[in-house]
Amino acid sequence: MTDNSQTRAARRKQKKTKKRPFLKKALLIFGIIVLAIGLGVGVLFTYYIATSPGLDEDKLSDPMSSKVYDQDGELIADLGDIKRTKVEYDDLPDVLIDAVTATEDVRFFEHPGIDVRRIGGAIKANITGGFGAEGASTITQQVVENAFLTPDKKLKLKVQEQWLALKLERKYTKEQILEMYLNKIFYGSNAYGVAKASEIYFGKTDLHDLTLTEAAILAGLPQRPSAYNPYENPELMEGRVDTVLKLMVRHGKITQEEADEARDVDIPSLLAGKRTESTPYEAFLYQVREEVSDKVDGAEIYTDGLKIHTTLDSDVQDHVEFLLTDSEENPIPYPDDEMQSGIAVLDTSDGAIRAIGGRRNSKGIGEFNHAVQGEYQPGSTFKPIVAYGPAIEYNNWSTYEQINDDKPYEMEGSTPIRNWNREYQGWMSARYALSHSLNVPTAKAFEEAGAANAQEFGEALGVNFANDQAEVRDAIGGTGTTVNPLQLAGSFRAFGNEGIYNEPYAVTKVEFPDGKEVDLKPEPEAAMSDYTAYMITDMLKTVMSEGTGTTADIPGLPVAGKTGTTNLEDKEGSPDAWFSGYTTNYTISIWAGGYSDDDGNRDVMPDEGTAIPRALFKNIMTEISAGIETPDFEKPDSVVELAIEKGSNPAKKASEFTPSDKVVKELFVKGHEPEQSSEKFEKIDPVSNLGASYDEDANKISVTWDYDSDLDVSFEVSASIDGGQMKELSSSGDHSLEISEVEADAEYTIQVVAVSNEDKSVKSDAKTTTVNISGEDESIPAVDGLGANYLEDSNLIDVSWEYDGPKATFEIDVNGEKQTTSSYAIEISGVSPGKTYTITVTPIGEDGDRGESSSVTEEVPDADEPEEPEEPEEPEEPEEPEEPEEPEEPEEPEEPKEPEEPEEPEEPEEPEEPDHSDEEDEEDSDEDEDE
Repeated sequence: MTDNSQTRAARRKQKKTKKRPFLKKALLIFGIIVLAIGLGVGVLFTYYIATSPGLDEDKLSDPMSSKVYDQDGELIADLGDIKRTKVEYDDLPDVLIDAVTATEDVRFFEHPGIDVRRIGGAIKANITGGFGAEGASTITQQVVENAFLTPDKKLKLKVQEQWLALKLERKYTKEQILEMYLNKIFYGSNAYGVAKASEIYFGKTDLHDLTLTEAAILAGLPQRPSAYNPYENPELMEGRVDTVLKLMVRHGKITQEEADEARDVDIPSLLAGKRTESTPYEAFLYQVREEVSDKVDGAEIYTDGLKIHTTLDSDVQDHVEFLLTDSEENPIPYPDDEMQSGIAVLDTSDGAIRAIGGRRNSKGIGEFNHAVQGEYQPGSTFKPIVAYGPAIEYNNWSTYEQINDDKPYEMEGSTPIRNWNREYQGWMSARYALSHSLNVPTAKAFEEAGAANAQEFGEALGVNFANDQAEVRDAIGGTGTTVNPLQLAGSFRAFGNEGIYNEPYAVTKVEFPDGKEVDLKPEPEAAMSDYTAYMITDMLKTVMSEGTGTTADIPGLPVAGKTGTTNLEDKEGSPDAWFSGYTTNYTISIWAGGYSDDDGNRDVMPDEGTAIPRALFKNIMTEISAGIETPDFEKPDSVVELAIEKGSNPAKKASEFTPSDKVVKELFVKGHEPEQSSEKFEKIDPVSNLGASYDEDANKISVTWDYDSDLDVSFEVSASIDGGQMKELSSSGDHSLEISEVEADAEYTIQVVAVSNEDKSVKSDAKTTTVNISGEDESIPAVDGLGANYLEDSNLIDVSWEYDGPKATFEIDVNGEKQTTSSYAIEISGVSPGKTYTITVTPIGEDGDRGESSSVTEEVPDADEPEEPEEPEEPEEPEEPEEPEEPEEPEEPEEPKEPEEPEEPEEPEEPEEPDHSDEEDEEDSDEDEDE
């Protein structure tokens, strides 16, 4: 037993001996790590302190205002140019000092510039809530921050702030530091310094007249001066006053009874009514302040005396602001007073902001800016950005790309995507689907492009997606991804600028008092190919001409655009309405909405409200485009336009036989256009031997024709009377037709067209023939025995004829010169040698009816011809019908026409001249096709 016990004891001692060296080693390593961290932190903090700015006394004095200029260099605002009333410490009443210190820095008169106890509390809060969750700044630190640093929560600046606060406390007294703080701090309503704030809010110039409640208001305002503004938000200010009073009671500055009495005071009753004057162009200046703050390190727009050059077009801004008022002259039919709107107008070429409309009926005092601060679902305005744009960019889609809109788009675990009209139309082009804003084809376009490509494309256009990856509902604008009008205008203008994206900007450059300049214009970036930009633009032009944006279209102006609305799951109607459109000069995006129900939840607008963005767009774009040239969008070489046979899938080029109503013009990425032409349509031969004759006894016209092709066709027969409208009479497979009940004294033109029975749109050229119908008693016959004889001795042509018909006069046409006679003969004197004369005689009845014309030709011999002396034998000329031998004379090139003269008296048989009428019909047919 003893041996075993000793053995166990020995083992325990051995284990302890082994543990001690390990513990020592671990403690040593831990100590080294702590020391290294401490040294590292010390070195880092030393660097921060060494690089901190000096205490510049000039910056501790009253700040300088900054001047803002428009695009033409005209001054539009002087920010910070306020009359200030400086106070000394002795001017400050105890109640105000107690209220300020209890709220901002209760140990102000005790600490050396930093409050170690507050730092400890802030560290604890930052560990539990994250860095920056709670500050530990004393009044001294706030003076330093406002004068020398930016309001940033970076560790470097906090270290520098604390170091400079310690230096400031060594150089100035507590009373001087409190003076600095209360003379410089911003109180809202354009009031800088506590004395000016007292005057604006309470009408008091002597601070010793301030009550406890008024002192609490002034102490509470600097934390959030715009939000706590008692003129605008008295209820919110009441809560802030309650907080200040509780702090004053907690720190022994006042009693609970005094606090209760001050809390019961009605805040609006204290106000002097001296509201701040509105700031011109406040909506635009909001963006100016944001850009200067974000892009210029350490710049304070109200205090640094900057010269800020902007992109503002004051004329455009004035018009936008006018349309957002309730002026009686305003043409926009807002449905009610509740509707709000935001508007952004950009220069399409570079993204410069020309105007911003922040809200309806703005007072210009820093209200919520819907154009810049808003976060709204984009609805269908996202379709070209998240679906069709990526499909063209990455998949080389054409505008004709066929998509099957057959049924709702099913999604696993989610409600199917449906079209807004709950209708589904089958196969359609991408152009049609986008122009009519259909959701199902959009979802399929997104699926084809791929989520990753859609996200990359959208982010290049400034879209910040709510999730890590774009999803199909982003394509129809129905997720947590939101935009404001300024962002959306920036995205759309890239389509109008050959795919080049610029972040929208209001400030071009900032000049400091020392002459330093900072250029703030953003760099352009290629967001997409030029073919994508042009093809999307062309599709969005169709939105305007025949899609959902027709009411926003502007005649004579090449403009592209897209509508958009959103919906709520439990309510019919739209809470948001959008329109975003552009020309080569301007891009405009407009949002309307802002409705809420009794519980403060988002609500739908009146039905007519969805048209407001379109009305605003049309008015603004029309106004700002007047008097300037607006070129159309230029097609790049990377895009090919082709005539496509409608309905072909895949796309086929239209053939020369494709009917015009079956042809559409579509755009293709060069190198990806179709090569095959359609063979669906082929030319059908026209009928032949078309003829028509009138049966006077039966009073009917018989029409016949031949057709030699084996194609399965029918024939459309139409007729017109006296040149009137052609009316269809029959459509059948027969080769003949009878027209009964024929009108007297009328001219019938009969037309026959062959039509394919396989496709009724495939037709032949039309063939026509003409029939003249004359009455029994009133018909005017042609003249008989028309003859012409040249008399050399008298140098004239003697013309004579016979006539057997109703009383008539005769119209004589000699080589185009006409005269009328009632005799049966005329003489044509003064004829020229070597000239041929054609004489046409037409009888005209007393009622104006014209008979058939008869013609004769007579050639006057040339005086220089050697054979002319033999011409006295011409008395034999009455035998002219036997002159066919004359074509043997080589010197007379016009003589070959004379053999046709004997046939002229037979002209009444015109129905036998189908060739001439066919040629005219072919010309008419060509004109119809052009139409």
